[in-house]
Amino acid sequence: MTDVHTRADPSPQAVAEATREAMYRNDRASRMMGITITAVGPGTATASMTVREDMLNGHDICHGGFITTLADTAFAFACNAYNEVTVASGFDVNLIAAARLGEVLTATTREVSKAGRTGVYDINVHNQRGEAVAAFRGRSYSMKGKPLVDGLPMGKHK
Repeated sequence: MTDVHTRADPSPQAVAEATREAMYRNDRASRMMGITITAVGPGTATASMTVREDMLNGHDICHGGFITTLADTAFAFACNAYNEVTVASGFDVNLIAAARLGEVLTATTREVSKAGRTGVYDINVHNQRGEAVAAFRGRSYSMKGKPLVDGLPMGKHK
C-alpha cells in the first residue's frame, strides 16, 4: 500500500487502498469467514472466500447467508472507498446456483450511482469456473463529514 500520509494529495486509488486497510483491520466477521479483499478502487471492490465445511447447510451446499455476507462485504469496501463512513441502507439478493465445499467464490462490485449521501451498487458472485452464484444490489448511505481515515480527502472526486 502507498503511504498516503506522506503524500500532499493522495490519488483516489491510494485513498481507496487506505480505507481498505483501515476497514479490514477492524472487520472481525470477514476475517473469521476467511474473506479477503483482493482489489479495491473508487466505488469498486472484489472479495473472495473459500466455502468451508462449517459453511454448509443441511443440503451440503453453502448456506445462502454466507454467500450474502461475501457480497455485502465487497459492497461495504466499495462504498467506503471514498473515505466517508458509509453503511448499508438495504439490499436485495438473488441466489442463482448452489456453491459447494471447496469452491472459491468471488464477489465483484460495480458502482451504479453515487449522488449526495446515497449510492447504488451491483455485486455479482461467481465461483472459480466463472459460473454465477448470486446477484446482489446494495443501497448505501454516507455519513457526511465523517472520515474513515483521518487526514485523507473525503468524498467522490473526479
